[in-house]
Amino acid sequence: MNKQLKLDLEELTSQKTLFEQFNNSSFFITGSTGLIGSLIIKALLTYSRVNKANIKIYALCRSEEKFKKVFSDFIGNDLSPVYADLLSFDVNKIDIDIDYIIHGAAITTSKDMVEKAVETLDIAYSGTKTILNLAHIKKCRSIVYLSSMEVYGVTAHDLESVTEKDLGYIDIHQPRSSYSEGKRICECLCSCYASEYNVPVKCARLAQTLGAGIDYNDTRVTAMFARCAVEDKDITLKTAGTTKRPVIYTTDAVSGILTILKYGENGSSYNVANENTFSTIKDTALMISHEIASDKISVIFDIQEKNNFAPDVILNLSSEKLKTLGWDAKIGLKEAYSRMINSFREEQVK
Repeated sequence: MNKQLKLDLEELTSQKTLFEQFNNSSFFITGSTGLIGSLIIKALLTYSRVNKANIKIYALCRSEEKFKKVFSDFIGNDLSPVYADLLSFDVNKIDIDIDYIIHGAAITTSKDMVEKAVETLDIAYSGTKTILNLAHIKKCRSIVYLSSMEVYGVTAHDLESVTEKDLGYIDIHQPRSSYSEGKRICECLCSCYASEYNVPVKCARLAQTLGAGIDYNDTRVTAMFARCAVEDKDITLKTAGTTKRPVIYTTDAVSGILTILKYGENGSSYNVANENTFSTIKDTALMISHEIASDKISVIFDIQEKNNFAPDVILNLSSEKLKTLGWDAKIGLKEAYSRMINSFREEQVK
């Protein structure tokens, strides 16, 4: 675990009022080796071991090799892997007590969403139904489904901010919509389980997440920007960069999810976004070039007349609903990228 991630976890787990409510409890977490799932696990274990909080975690994953790699610094009796494929997972064979569930397993790369659109939808719906059944059988205290800002699609351009009720248009005939439509149907499924079976489930609509812990070779634009700063390479934009959305730092995302888990209203959805990071791709790139890289790199525009990129989106997510639960984001845009770049530099040294 690199120094920046360690500092992030120490800072996050110093919020004892956020974590102490989970003392002497058990968690079942899917997508456990992914970015958010793994950071939730590392945060809970960091807090528990320092404070002797007796938190037990069961981590659903498919690869033993990846589990050992991701959690090499956290292996212990309080972390138990559950090796299974979500689509063939038999909840009736789980003979453990589960207090809390965080369901984050999903296909997350744009390439797979297009080339494996059927699988993307299948894992979303069938996998989520399986986990909701598990929550129902185990009578867990609370469950959070990790959704995405992509559920909004293209919203009305005259909206100054986008609340949880402002769903927009999604072209259902595009294979890439398998992800966003999958998130929508899963949120609907969560609400149905809350209504019909009294399953205490809530949905967290995450903005794009960045920070220490992201793989150095991640293909998302946030990681590309950070790599350019580390490698002293110019940032090349294939579009005008006018898409404007907020992001959320990893530790802010984790604190938001845990807040929703404990205090959220059953059957409801909450935006998890930092409104202070609302910026265009172009302005973000320029900020990194000027303020973080000290003009050692430039922003280059290589715009093709025809391209396959998604249309520009303006999505100013409101986090007011989540703030009513006592949460607030702490890490701004420059600090978020600075920390991720520091983490990437450490990974390069290794």
